[in-house]
Amino acid sequence: MWNNVKAKVMGLKILHGFCNYCTQRHASVGVWVKRTPEKHRRCGQVPGKTRLFATRNYLSTEPPWRVLFFGTDDFAVESLKLLSASSRDSNDRIVESLEVVTLSNDVPVKKFADQNKLPVHVWPLGDLQGRFDVGVVVSFGCLLREGLINQFPCGILNVHPSLLPRWRGPAPVFHTILHGDTITGVSVMQIRPKRFDVGPILHQEIYQVPDNFTADQLGATLATKGAQLLIDTLRTLPERITNRREQAQDGATLAPKISTSMSWIVWEEQTCVQIDCLFRAIASRIPLRTIWMGKTIKLLDFAGKCNISLSGRGRIPVPGSMSYQKESNTLAVCCKDGWVGFKAVMLKKRLSAADFYNGYLHQSFQNRSGPPKQECLFHSNRTKLHSAGEENSLTQLHAVH
Repeated sequence: MWNNVKAKVMGLKILHGFCNYCTQRHASVGVWVKRTPEKHRRCGQVPGKTRLFATRNYLSTEPPWRVLFFGTDDFAVESLKLLSASSRDSNDRIVESLEVVTLSNDVPVKKFADQNKLPVHVWPLGDLQGRFDVGVVVSFGCLLREGLINQFPCGILNVHPSLLPRWRGPAPVFHTILHGDTITGVSVMQIRPKRFDVGPILHQEIYQVPDNFTADQLGATLATKGAQLLIDTLRTLPERITNRREQAQDGATLAPKISTSMSWIVWEEQTCVQIDCLFRAIASRIPLRTIWMGKTIKLLDFAGKCNISLSGRGRIPVPGSMSYQKESNTLAVCCKDGWVGFKAVMLKKRLSAADFYNGYLHQSFQNRSGPPKQECLFHSNRTKLHSAGEENSLTQLHAVH
């Protein structure tokens, strides 16, 4: 039992706070709330054991925790699944209770919560004082105010799919692939108000990006790894908080949302590797695009680098030049340092490379003398690219290590 003598020895002073089991005020020491059966018999709630909960500083405590989860998308669902499973695991119970906050009714997190009968809160939240021990944020997309963060004794944790401080922001997975990073990982951090992804790191795990991985594949992998890292963090949360480390000042990069402006290819400036990275990063959501005969054409089914001589067929091809490869049914396009191939394009409808060649290019390709005709060229849409300010992000590669 805490008392004035023990508090004085530890350099703490007696405070008062609201009981986590009822609305009555009970004695607490420093910023800690002592919960004992004696204190709570009057409200009819007798906890199974004495527990300590910090409101700002952290000394010693243990799971299971009362968790409020903030999330929206499929990436977030993976963490929510493990939290939900942990709340039902009698042998290794990390979560005592689990409730959910999401932004709309038509998101994967809301659907999972409904299917598993988890209580769902409407955003924005009201007063939560004393109802939860720790918050967990995964792909939520909203800044949390300081007053809300302070209502969680152990703070609010965030699962972020990068090795912070690299790729702070809403789209770290896409930028990892876009910029050709070979090493990435998952971070569990404590959030801070006013800025995204700047809080202290509690736990990190490194992951080597496999060759030819897409953003979708990497996102799914890191979602699974992040969920497990979250459980590991909650299992030893007091120690993790005690040993937390601030993010390094150097090496911070931003990962803004992807947009359609990023999908325009600049044939004169982008290499085969850069176009490959661009396709694997965004093409599942935004098809790569270029200009042909004054019209927008979407480039589908990327086939990688093509082995075509840059000086073949009697002339030096210019970036944007096309060559149909009948053997592989591939439309090859000349870029800064070679040729890249596509198996299909989209005009008014989807066309295979063979259909596009036979319907639009065959006659023009019969004339092999002189400069290439406009029908045989793709053009970069520089106006769109420059107006969006994306050119530098598309033409620079940065390695993590």
